[in-house]
Amino acid sequence: MTTPLRACLLALLLAPALAYAQTTPPPAADSAFQHIYQTEWKWRTQQSSGGDEDGDPNAAAMNRRLPDVGPAAQAKKLAYLDGVLKQLDAVDVAKLSAAEQLNYAIYRPQIAHMAAEIRLRDYEMPFNSDSSFWSNLDFMARANLRDANAYRAYAARLRDVPRYFDQQISNMRAGLARGFSVPQAVLAGRDGSIAMTAELKDPTSASLYAPYAKMPSSIPAAEQETLRKEGQAAIRDAVIPAFGKLLTFFRSEYMPKARTTLAAEAMPDGVNWYREQIRKYTTLDLTPDEIHAIGVQEVASIRAEMEGIIQTLGFKGQSEATRFNDFLTFLRTDPQFYAKTPQELLNHAAWISKRVDGQIGKIIGTLPRGRFTIVPVPPSIAPFWTAGRGGAGTYWVNTYDLPSRPLYNLPALTLHESAPGHSLQQSLVIEQGEVPNFRKEYISAYGEGWGLYSEWLGKEMGIYETPYDDFGRLTYAMWRACRLVIDTGVHHKGWTREQALAYLRDNTALSEHEVTTEVDRYISWPGQALSYKLGEITIMRLRREAEAALGAKFDVRKFHDTLLSQGSVPLPVLESQIRAWIAAQKSG
Repeated sequence: MTTPLRACLLALLLAPALAYAQTTPPPAADSAFQHIYQTEWKWRTQQSSGGDEDGDPNAAAMNRRLPDVGPAAQAKKLAYLDGVLKQLDAVDVAKLSAAEQLNYAIYRPQIAHMAAEIRLRDYEMPFNSDSSFWSNLDFMARANLRDANAYRAYAARLRDVPRYFDQQISNMRAGLARGFSVPQAVLAGRDGSIAMTAELKDPTSASLYAPYAKMPSSIPAAEQETLRKEGQAAIRDAVIPAFGKLLTFFRSEYMPKARTTLAAEAMPDGVNWYREQIRKYTTLDLTPDEIHAIGVQEVASIRAEMEGIIQTLGFKGQSEATRFNDFLTFLRTDPQFYAKTPQELLNHAAWISKRVDGQIGKIIGTLPRGRFTIVPVPPSIAPFWTAGRGGAGTYWVNTYDLPSRPLYNLPALTLHESAPGHSLQQSLVIEQGEVPNFRKEYISAYGEGWGLYSEWLGKEMGIYETPYDDFGRLTYAMWRACRLVIDTGVHHKGWTREQALAYLRDNTALSEHEVTTEVDRYISWPGQALSYKLGEITIMRLRREAEAALGAKFDVRKFHDTLLSQGSVPLPVLESQIRAWIAAQKSG
């Protein structure tokens, strides 16, 4: 942690009411800092195009090109970000107002991580077993194209796919050459999502053709037909051949030459790279050994709760020694726990979500205006995605392989991904209005910590109707605790894939498909999986602190409003803000 940031956080921690103080700041200090982040934000928005699962695909609807991801462009970005860091290090944090001190504590790590990613050449490994640059193009197709010019810009982006893919292939070749790649052990089948487009015969059946299926009536019919032909030509002549070239590279070059090791620390400069991943995703300066120990402790605690539910249900199993595993087998195989059709699974998710609607006002005071819909995960990514994912406006439910989607997990999944989890929290972020745009960027430890805490809130709202539902909640909590052990086990302690699979399989009621896709995700995406449980532990600890300090004055709605009003913040900043709120409540 740099000296300016440490000084800023120290000020926040030592003066609990600081963030709430209404002072008249020295205009020069605030103005100079604001100029830095406002200028950088304009630059940042110019660097990106297209949509993704967490962002607004409409924001880039008029861009005619996909991002430049080549080495020259990366070097230029790094030089710019290093310049921003130099400007930030020259800021006298003590002279900033309380509000801008808070902004500084959030902003500087954000820029430092962006620079570190380029410096460590993350762009040479532009996919993992969960997500990829080629599948993410599908989110671009979600854009609401409002007029003919937007459709022309979209077609131009489609025609730019070959150039974009060529740059990505060149980057991946460079990564292969230095041993920086996704491990070979998790690549089997990943070519399928490329083949889905590469082998298309009809461009109108491509997922990227979706915006042309329903065009605004304000565009004249004749012009609509012209635009559709333009889209078909772009997909036929540019997109499908680009996917074909990528498929050949992936099968003949990437898969055979990918590294045979698993650990992040086994890659070039891997120890530093893994530590940077930990700092980025957890916002904490914890070592892998410290995180591993926290995980082992959490696993033991949750296991005791799970055993209690099995005891309550009176489940015997074949013997005392095998009872836990026998119960997991029962949950994984009994038809009563599984939907028979994709629509049935979606209906269950919608019913749970609607029940939450009737309770959520009792625990959260400020609710977003934005609503969310429930849709199935796109087929091109469903085989390797998790059971669901949520964001502002959308809760994606994975209906692929229904025997791997147990209904006893669905309440926890829905609470996490929709409301009060990601869909609610991210809608509130969008609606904050006055905060700088960089405060709306997603921070995994905060967002995923809130999502996991939201699963626990389901108990307070009465959402878990049966012991099986509650066991599903604990399975999800155990799943996130296991991540702490498995991620550090694989990337720091040298665990094998088989060890990781066995650990997750033996401790949770996740299906075998989910166990496999999850472990492969941790292997190919180091550090991200650590954010969930560490974030939830922080939020739970802060709630207990608030309850103990305030006693009868504790108001859960105000506590949650304070948590959610932060936007998306590093965990140390969240701690300082909540403790400031506690102090203000005590003195009020």
